[in-house]
Amino acid sequence: MKWGVVSFPGSNDDLGTLHVLRNVLGHEAVPLWHKSSDLANVDCVILPGGFSYGDYLRCGAIARFSAVMAAITDFAAHGGLVLGICNGFQVLCEAGLLPGALGRNRTLSFICREATLRVESVANPFVNRALVGDVWRIPVKHGEGCYVADEATLDQLERDGQVLLRYCRPDGSRAREGEDASDYNPNGSMRDIAGVMNATRNVFGMMPHPEHGADPSLREVSWPDAGVPDGLRVFQSIAGWIADLGQRAAVDSMR
Repeated sequence: MKWGVVSFPGSNDDLGTLHVLRNVLGHEAVPLWHKSSDLANVDCVILPGGFSYGDYLRCGAIARFSAVMAAITDFAAHGGLVLGICNGFQVLCEAGLLPGALGRNRTLSFICREATLRVESVANPFVNRALVGDVWRIPVKHGEGCYVADEATLDQLERDGQVLLRYCRPDGSRAREGEDASDYNPNGSMRDIAGVMNATRNVFGMMPHPEHGADPSLREVSWPDAGVPDGLRVFQSIAGWIADLGQRAAVDSMR
């Protein structure tokens, strides 16, 4: 498949993401410049981490008005797959492609550490290489990663299976209502939400960095036990979904 990775002024994870797609997955991946409206006929667009336009005003607030975002909005409206990572998640919320918003971490400090995440829903293009309840280890690094939304929106996200990843303890447990969750929730996100999908199930935003959890060369912490790195499963899930769509289309064309 063919991936596109957006580069805004201030992006700093675009090259690492391209590295994983090209050199770990072995796929075609092209950079998409923020001033361009040409998405190069890609199968999936990734908005990477960083500090787009210096994070002036609010994180993602200026990037939302770029030429490439107009093209991505149209791409998503026609069913194209879009993944936003960290700053990319912020941009997608600012653009109205995902519900809610990302605010300052509850600690008011920048956080860079490994997080444990519980997989909440797998019937989607983004985390289908997992089972519900699986616990992943993927790094986070952000200053504005606290996910917030009104209670009605949060209830709707839960009801419709749009919460895909949630911060948790290494054993998969979470704090009960009223208990302190700071031991595992790095930013204070409401309901421990780490990643959400839109209602049409083709746009996904997550604060953790799957590219840093996909290749040891992009990590500064110890590598997990042998097996497929957890961050890589996100990219593999998308690739498998696209491959399945192509196979179904080929079968349909022969009928």
